[in-house]
Amino acid sequence: MNRAAPRSIGQYLTQLRQALTGEDAALMQDALYDAEEYLRAEVAAHPDKSESDVLELIASTYGDPEEVAAAYRDTEIKVKAALKTPAKAPESRGALRQFFGIFSDPRAYTSVFFMLLSLATGIVYFTVAVTGMSMSIGLAVLIIGVPFFLAFIGLTRIISLAEGRLIEAMTGERMPRRPVHPGPAQGFWSRIAAMLVDVRTWTTLAYLVLMLPVGVIYFTTAVLGLTFSGTLIFAPLAVVAHHYHWFGAQFWGINDFNASGLTISPAWLGTIWITPILVVFGVLLLTVFMHVARGIGRLHAHFAKSLLVAA
Repeated sequence: MNRAAPRSIGQYLTQLRQALTGEDAALMQDALYDAEEYLRAEVAAHPDKSESDVLELIASTYGDPEEVAAAYRDTEIKVKAALKTPAKAPESRGALRQFFGIFSDPRAYTSVFFMLLSLATGIVYFTVAVTGMSMSIGLAVLIIGVPFFLAFIGLTRIISLAEGRLIEAMTGERMPRRPVHPGPAQGFWSRIAAMLVDVRTWTTLAYLVLMLPVGVIYFTTAVLGLTFSGTLIFAPLAVVAHHYHWFGAQFWGINDFNASGLTISPAWLGTIWITPILVVFGVLLLTVFMHVARGIGRLHAHFAKSLLVAA
């Protein structure tokens, strides 16, 4: 599509955004940041020329919006290909192989790690968000209140960018590598007004607050899933200990096995024949949990992108 050459930075960014229509929102945010950063630096470096004249000069070096969009698409394809796990030779995979194939997926393990880590990050994010908002409101009547609010919002955006990088590393979902560009230089109060009307300011705060209950749910799910399945898988150890008093007489030096405190109830769980069934059930439970963990990782990535990435 032939468009009129942009005569201002705003027109250039608008055309670049249109040229990237349909691309990942994180890719679009990175491309717009790079373009605006470069364009504003070039305009500032040529104070003797008008913005339209500088853009005309840039068109021959940096490229027009369509060329820049095409370059970002090509780069993204190359980066994805470089980071992608080498594909195995195509083979027919039955339902059972697909079901147990979860153990060969690195994203399943990283998703489990993310679920365990989310409680700690959720506590930190919730503390930062609640403390920052409370102090911003409390200091609003003082001169220091406004600079504190600006610093707090800046901190939340740094946290959101770091969270995005963590999510991309854990789940593979494309997240921004650059923040949203602040735009042209603005007055102090104009910057405050821009932050207040920016929807992303409030969606980022909402994400930081929600990460505490979400982190509790993720952490609890991961611990219960790993504990229950691990207990069943290693049940034979308890049964052997029950029959041979390993934990009692031999290991702890206690003659009375019951004095060791190890009891198995109901009694049929302590029989030898039940152990294979427990192990099989434990493996199945662990496999299901790994599928759930990978699914949670993917869902959380989309949830985070909807709140942290600029529309």
